[in-house]
Amino acid sequence: MYTVADRRQEILDAALALADERGLDAVSMRAVASRIGVTPMALYPHVGNKEALLDGLVDRLIGDMVTAGTGYLGTGLAGPAWEGVLRGAAYGARSVARAHPTVVALLFARPAVTDTAVAGVDLIYQALLDAGVPPARVPRLERLFTTFVLGFAISEVSGRFATGSGTGEPRQSRGRRQPDLAPAHATLARHLAAAPDWDAEFQADLADLIVLIRAAATG
Repeated sequence: MYTVADRRQEILDAALALADERGLDAVSMRAVASRIGVTPMALYPHVGNKEALLDGLVDRLIGDMVTAGTGYLGTGLAGPAWEGVLRGAAYGARSVARAHPTVVALLFARPAVTDTAVAGVDLIYQALLDAGVPPARVPRLERLFTTFVLGFAISEVSGRFATGSGTGEPRQSRGRRQPDLAPAHATLARHLAAAPDWDAEFQADLADLIVLIRAAATG
């Protein structure tokens, strides 16, 4: 039996597919309605207006992150349950960013206000509490954690981490073009020329964050 929830899911699926194919600017009530073969007015009872539709996409992305993150629980480095939750959240976010590179930037542009989004943030709050982080410090550490995770994931898929058309990383290239203005680039030239291992870097950065969270719990 086709339900109201099914129709909403169909609308969000269409909006997400449209954004994946043509970018967020292409997402409009009219375009989404055309994609599923209804009039724009038929969308409003299910997703409200354009702003609510975008909130729905945020909800969908965070729900997908939580689902993807469960696949990482119990894998990787051994540790307490709260670490598994945070690692799962991190790798889930990276997985979704790779699947929807043109859409994931919405998570930096819109607050988490829907039920699924709030529940996703709550999982991280609870993990930090379970780690022993004092409640007063939890909100700041959640922002630090999610900003790192989303920032890395979005940088990776948006081209910010791209190696460019020449040899070496763009930072090294800038140093060669302006050696007098970038003496530190010359000092780091050998390291900047090395091809980055983004998987290893993400894992190392996440491990550093876990260390910081442990310190906050005991400090």
